[in-house]
Amino acid sequence: MKFDRKDLPVGTPVVGMVGGGQLARMTQEAAVALGVQLRVLAEGPAVSAAQAVADAPVGDYKDPETVRRFAAECDVVTFDHEHVPTDLLHALEADGVQVRPGPDALVHAQDKAVMRARLDTFDAPAPAHQVVETPADVADFAKRVGGFPIILKTTRGGYDGKGVWFVDGPDDPQVATAFGSGVPILAEEKVDFVRELSAIVARSPHGQAVAYPIVESVQRDGICVEVTAPAPGLDPAKAAQAQQTALRIAGELGVVGVLAVEMFEARDGRLLVNELAMRPHNTGHWSIDGAVTSQFENHLRAVLDLPLGSPAARAPYTVMVNVLGGDVADMHRGLLHCLARDPGLKVHFYGKSVKPGRKVGHVTAYGDDLEETRSRARHAADYLTGTIDE
Repeated sequence: MKFDRKDLPVGTPVVGMVGGGQLARMTQEAAVALGVQLRVLAEGPAVSAAQAVADAPVGDYKDPETVRRFAAECDVVTFDHEHVPTDLLHALEADGVQVRPGPDALVHAQDKAVMRARLDTFDAPAPAHQVVETPADVADFAKRVGGFPIILKTTRGGYDGKGVWFVDGPDDPQVATAFGSGVPILAEEKVDFVRELSAIVARSPHGQAVAYPIVESVQRDGICVEVTAPAPGLDPAKAAQAQQTALRIAGELGVVGVLAVEMFEARDGRLLVNELAMRPHNTGHWSIDGAVTSQFENHLRAVLDLPLGSPAARAPYTVMVNVLGGDVADMHRGLLHCLARDPGLKVHFYGKSVKPGRKVGHVTAYGDDLEETRSRARHAADYLTGTIDE
């Protein structure tokens, strides 16, 4: 059925989300409960969100006319990803469109060099860093931070480990690969860290903000594979520090919606900001089943300037494990076993075909005992991918 605003109940807000991935798909569930009409600008007719959102137009998010036409149907525009060109977002604002987060905030999630420079202005804790233009700059930076190894990152466009290179020396071929990417390069010190943490907050236009429990995330080959909420054994003072850092960043940058601040817990005790994302985030998927208000619902509440919901956890521990594609094409064949074995388990599939290493879903378990909860979630993910068969 073709979308027509006149067919909606009086007062129904229309939120447009650019991008049709799993984040938009999971936002739809929260939108339905709130009576919000979610519109999605999808990359193709069968992408993840287009399977769940009626009449999702297909178009190029880089094309001004396509995005303008889409935005004209919406009360507010938000994002499934950060890749819409910044100048296009400024043009939308000039047209009178409510863009949330706005381009002046979102650019800090789009461009790592811009992000680092802005965070430096209010002393947000971060690894040592420098924009580098030549291999000689790389060598000079390494000398400044105590030597190799260091990390090189594309300032724009990288995700899930793409656009990140670990460099062991000045003659490492990764240096040439990085500079051959055609994107400005950021050099960062390689942090000796104990683990990776994530601080997720939501902020509304009038400044109300809430902070979720700090979580521990486990990365493999640049992809998040497991999240535990709250981060086990994290000192309460450090947890509060991480939340306060994320809330300050959200306020300083004028973020509207969900902000995820990925951090390193360094071996020397520092908490260092690694990456920013201004949208619902993989490290917040646990909140669908494990928090009073999910990150997806709070994102919608924030962009519509509605009062934010409680981010409190429902159970002492929640563990989310991503289901990554492997050798088994039929993920659904494992549901009978997993759901019968663990009635408290929650399974979320994204409507994606299986490809090795691809995020095709996630499972969530929650409970009073950390190890038991973690074991339940891992077992389900392993069974669905065919890693185990019992």
